[in-house]
Amino acid sequence: MIKEILQGIVIGIANIIPGVSGGTMMVAMGIYDKLIESITHLFSNFKKSFQFLLPIFIGIGIAIIALSKLFEFLLSNYPIPTNLGFCGLILGSLPFITQKVAHKGFGIDKLIPFLVFFALVVGMSIAGEASGREVVLSLAPLQILLLFLVGVIAAATMVVPGVSGSMILMSLGYYEPILKTINAMVSALVHLDFGQVLYCCGILIPFGIGVVVGIFAIAKLVEWLFARFQVQTYWAIIGLIVASPIAILLSTNWATFSIVQMLIGFLTFVLGWYVASKLGGE
Repeated sequence: MIKEILQGIVIGIANIIPGVSGGTMMVAMGIYDKLIESITHLFSNFKKSFQFLLPIFIGIGIAIIALSKLFEFLLSNYPIPTNLGFCGLILGSLPFITQKVAHKGFGIDKLIPFLVFFALVVGMSIAGEASGREVVLSLAPLQILLLFLVGVIAAATMVVPGVSGSMILMSLGYYEPILKTINAMVSALVHLDFGQVLYCCGILIPFGIGVVVGIFAIAKLVEWLFARFQVQTYWAIIGLIVASPIAILLSTNWATFSIVQMLIGFLTFVLGWYVASKLGGE
């Protein structure tokens, strides 16, 4: 069980860093096929699947709780270098995906999924910028529904090698608000502030349910898509990856802009690119 918990921690670390793929880490550790099989056959082979999945998800939870505070701090105080580092991680993972389709040719059937997903991510980011405000989480019925849907979308990408669920959250404007809510939840538990605990649960439970539904329901869909439309699916993923840095830069707080910040940002971008390329090459 200790080994599986440690593997879960690695996956959790990957999933909380935009641009680093939890799916890639699963492949690198040799557990991707077993994990997907355990998810898609949980009810038909419950005992075996549950025994494998439980320590993995415990490890993921530990990593997310441990790192949420760090990334909230970095995004609040050093948004430009942090976001440029994330962009480097995202673009550095691109060769891992493109090599899957490098010798498959290119045509209209590949261009369409690429453009659809590229336009979807950039369009949502532009729409968010046009609204003039960041995503503000609340217990309003519409917001709860959106949290559920965002959880489903993020979870769907978590199980795809080369794609980061956190990257999707950041592109949609939910990454930092979710981080802050997780940190507020931990702080409220430490201080026994049960009113705040209930409020945070009202935010995190719909999102968490969406994640669970996305992992279990869409893992089967992803399995089906890769079996029947593998090349088209990869081109859709490439469109999503190429668009995500644009969406992140559009949502970055540039108020702290300076030459020093940009130089540090360039270094974090290069470092992110290098780390992602090495991880993708595993």
